[in-house]
Amino acid sequence: MLRLAPPGFERFLQSPQFVATFGGGEANVAVALAGFGMPAAYVSVLPPNHPIADAVIGELRRFGVDTSRMVRAKGRMPVYYVETGANQRPSKVVYDRDYSAIALAKPGDVDWDRVFDGAGWFHITGITPAISATAADLSKQAMEKAREKGLTVSCDLNYRKNLWKYGKTAAEVMRELVRFVDVAIANEEDCQMALGIQAGVDVHSGKLDREQYRGLAEKVLGEFPNLQMIAITLRESYSASHNGWSACLADGKEFLTSRHYDITHIVDRVGGGDSFAGGLIYGLQAFPSRQEALEFAVAASCLKHSIPGDFNRFSVEEVQALVKGGGSGRVQR
Repeated sequence: MLRLAPPGFERFLQSPQFVATFGGGEANVAVALAGFGMPAAYVSVLPPNHPIADAVIGELRRFGVDTSRMVRAKGRMPVYYVETGANQRPSKVVYDRDYSAIALAKPGDVDWDRVFDGAGWFHITGITPAISATAADLSKQAMEKAREKGLTVSCDLNYRKNLWKYGKTAAEVMRELVRFVDVAIANEEDCQMALGIQAGVDVHSGKLDREQYRGLAEKVLGEFPNLQMIAITLRESYSASHNGWSACLADGKEFLTSRHYDITHIVDRVGGGDSFAGGLIYGLQAFPSRQEALEFAVAASCLKHSIPGDFNRFSVEEVQALVKGGGSGRVQR
């Protein structure tokens, strides 16, 4: 998507300008993985003969993402507007995605046999099936084909209440799609709204009870036996500028928890969850233990909070430095 944001921490049109960048759930994950040195391809549907769509592809290529499998078809360029919050003023997102090329796309518009040729992992988010009924059908087709071809399928549930407008609830759609998933990523709201599983956790108390999250993870794994694991991010929102950040991971045998980060002076939290997903996908393939993968994912996401824009811009070495106890912010010279 095209991302339009007021400069700095201004409100919409406080000054008559927007900073234009690009972003979007799966694209953010692809950029993160490419930055970690893994081969990553991004697949979506964009309008043909469109200079902004061409610029999206050019930007992804600049980060090392393979765009050769992109599809160009009728529809408009999707846009979202984001107003960055500060202190007690929350961030605000406005979506403008109706009649976009991906919203109009339907099963058969993407050649998944070609897309998945040589691939080993497929990642999707709950944002894509929220866009339209046809995009949900296309998402299901992609996930079915990925499972058929033996790919590992991961899904960040990413519940977005402002997108589910075409007559079906998130739970109606996502509960069916999650049956094709190996690795689920969620927060407590995702579990409740996208899966219809009551979280039973209090995220407003200022302190999270990890035992409650153990119970939540066990509920999800119990209802979806196809899942190999679920990672749940734990965000304590003291204000828009100050969050606590950690995560847990459960696979039916172990329940792992990560280091906790106290993130103050947040620059931009949009894309933080995608940076976590990219870090987890990388970590599960690069490290010998799931604990190491979880720590890497949480650290990568923590660092993303310091960067404006959707994309993660940190290397493996920089993330590992934080994992190993860095984070003082001292000048490196």
